[in-house]
Amino acid sequence: MHAAAGLAAAVAAIELVPRAIERVEIWLLAVALICGSFASVGIARLSRAISTRLPSKRMRASTIGAYVAIGVDLVTDGLMTGSGAAVAASLGLLLALSQIVGNLPGGFAIAASFRAAAVPRRQRLVMLSAYPMLPVVGAAVGYLALRDAGNFATGTTLAFLAGLLLTATIEEIVPEADKPGAPRRISSPAFAGGFVLLLLLSAYLSS
Repeated sequence: MHAAAGLAAAVAAIELVPRAIERVEIWLLAVALICGSFASVGIARLSRAISTRLPSKRMRASTIGAYVAIGVDLVTDGLMTGSGAAVAASLGLLLALSQIVGNLPGGFAIAASFRAAAVPRRQRLVMLSAYPMLPVVGAAVGYLALRDAGNFATGTTLAFLAGLLLTATIEEIVPEADKPGAPRRISSPAFAGGFVLLLLLSAYLSS
């Protein structure tokens, strides 16, 4: 997950912010970044609220709450990817790559939680099959919203997404990656490796 955090940080630093700088004034970029950061905090709080307040047996409620919370994240990721694709196909591809890598651990975790909560296999498969559709729907909405947008809307959105992505990376992905207690000699190079991988992909996809 440290590599996923490196990928996400690189998307914001190498792709989103520079493209936003080309389109809007710096002060507006700064405001949009802060707004994106607050939006990330709001999404995280919504996800936690969902996971703790669903009425049901305790184990089943927490599992379904986590399922819904991940679904919210997937829709948000789709919106981000679609918005990026409306600006440039390479940006959409890089965003999709970073989101896939970042969401894989959550997908495996929710599948394991379903089994632990004794959710019937058929119901489990039906619920999990909805996951691939959520980012697709989000991406379609994001793409259509920005497809013919001007520099102001595009630049502001890119800066907003950068704030969203950076905050989610620092506040969610990195702490989750640190939970197993991986030694720094592994976690730090993994983070740098993810960043460098995105840097290389960005350079070669844009050429």
